Amino acid sequence: MRFASTVLPLAAAVGLASASDCAPATTKGCQALQNGYLSDSLFTTGSPVYNWETKQFWSNTELMSPGCVFRPKNSRDLGRAVKALVKADAKFAVRGGGHMGIQGSNNIDDGVLIVMSNLTTMALSRDHSVLSLGPAYRWGEVYSYLADYDLTVPGGRLGPVGVPGLLLAGGINFYGNQVGFGCNSVINYEVVLANGDVVQANKQTNSDLFWALKGGSSNFGIVTRFDLETIKSTKVWAGAHTVDAQYVDQFLAAVATYAANISDAKSHIVPALVPSASGGSTLASAILFYDSDTVSYPDILKPFTDIPSISSTVGFKTVAEFANELGQMVVPGINDIFVAGTVKGTTYDQLHKGVSIINSTFFNELPKLLAQVPAANISTIQLDWQPIGAKWMDASNARGGNALGLDSSKVYLCYAEVVEWIGSEYDNIVVDWLKATTEAINKATQAAGIYDEFNYMGDSAGFQSIFPGYGAANHRRLQSIASAYDPTQVFQKLMPGGYKVY
Repeated sequence: MRFASTVLPLAAAVGLASASDCAPATTKGCQALQNGYLSDSLFTTGSPVYNWETKQFWSNTELMSPGCVFRPKNSRDLGRAVKALVKADAKFAVRGGGHMGIQGSNNIDDGVLIVMSNLTTMALSRDHSVLSLGPAYRWGEVYSYLADYDLTVPGGRLGPVGVPGLLLAGGINFYGNQVGFGCNSVINYEVVLANGDVVQANKQTNSDLFWALKGGSSNFGIVTRFDLETIKSTKVWAGAHTVDAQYVDQFLAAVATYAANISDAKSHIVPALVPSASGGSTLASAILFYDSDTVSYPDILKPFTDIPSISSTVGFKTVAEFANELGQMVVPGINDIFVAGTVKGTTYDQLHKGVSIINSTFFNELPKLLAQVPAANISTIQLDWQPIGAKWMDASNARGGNALGLDSSKVYLCYAEVVEWIGSEYDNIVVDWLKATTEAINKATQAAGIYDEFNYMGDSAGFQSIFPGYGAANHRRLQSIASAYDPTQVFQKLMPGGYKVY
C-alpha cells in the first residue's frame, strides 16, 4: 500500500542540545548510546530536552529520574539503540503518550528513557482508507488532522490520551459496536524487535505477532507505526448528560437496560457516578455517543435522556470537538490511580445486579477514604462502566480477533474506580483503600456468580494482573509468541515497565 508523504512536526519536540552539550552519561545504558551516531539523539541531565521530556507525563505518579533520554529520529535508529542496550545489558523504558498513571510503566530511574516524540508520521493512503500513524501523537491531534477529510478512526475518547498505549491495550473507542476494539482496525504494525530488526506485522507477514499486538501490549517489541482503517465521519451526536443524585437508581437501571440489549451499533455510552469528596450530592453523568449527523436523541439512548438533566452538552459535533471536550476532564499534574474490574451476564437482572453491587460496595467503602484524605486534596473520585456486548465482539472477530479472549455469548460490564488527588503523602492511603475496595467488590460479585477475571489494561492499576483474564489458551499463546520474537526476554527483563505475559 502506498502512502502520501505527509509528516507533521510535533510541537512538544523542543530543544536541540544533545548529550555532548550536557553532563556526561553515567549509567551503562546511557554510555552505550553516547558513543557513535546515536549520540545526537541522546540527552542527559541538565539539557533542555531532558528537562522537557522527563516532565511530559499526565500524572505525578509517573515522574521518575532517568539517567538520560533517547529520542530516536526513526525506527532504524531505535533498532540500533535497542541492540546497543541489549549488548550492554542495560535497562530502559519507553514512553508514548505518557497517560498510563502507573509508576515505572513508561518511565525509569537511572536507566534510559526512550521517548517517541520524533516518530511523527501522519499520512493517509491515496484512497484515504488507511491512516499511517506514528506513536508520538495523542488522539486529539489525530482527530483534528482527520476532520479536514471528514474522517476519523476508532481511537481514544479523550483527546490527551496517547496513541500507542491505547491501541496496544485493545482500544475501547466510540465506534466499538461497529468496528470492535481499536486494535482490530490496525491492518499493519511496524515493530522494532529485541534484536534491533525493524519488521512489519500484518495478516500475511508475522501474523502471529500481528495477533499478539492486539491487546498484548509491549511484550514483543516497540511499535513505531500503526496503519489504521479510517471511518467516514462528518459529525456525530454526542455529549455528557448529567443528572442529580435523586435519579441514581434510575440511572443504574438505564445502564443495565442498555447493556442487556445493545441493539443499535451506532451507539456508545460511558456512564459514571461522581461522588463529592466534601459531602455534596453525587452526580450521575453519561457520556453519550451516536454516529449520525442527522439523528438526535436516538431511541437506544432514551433510558438516559429521559432522565431530567441538570446539565447536558449533547449536540452535533465532530469527533475532534467531542474528544477535546472530554479531554477537559483530564487534569494534569495530579496523583492518579485507575482500578479495573468486570462483571458479566446475559440478562437485565444479572447486569443490574452487577451494577448495583459495584455501586453499593464502592460507596459503602468510600467513607474510609474520606476519613484519611482531606476533601481539599481530592481532585476526582469516579466510578464508571463500559458495556461490551455481542455486536462489539462480533465486529472484532470479523476483523481477525484479538488477544483479549472475550466471549460474544456474554455481555461484559467493565468498570473503573478512579481517584485523583494532590499530595504524595496520601499515595499509600489511596492505593491501600482501592485494593481493599476492589477485593470487596470482587468477593461480592463472585458470590453473586457474575464476576469475571478480565481487567481492561487501559483502566488497570499496577497491582492488578491482566493476562490471566484473557483465558489460559490466549495467555499461553502470548507467552509462546513472546518467546519466539524475544527469546532472551529483553522486553520482560531489560524493560521492566508495563504488564508482562510471564
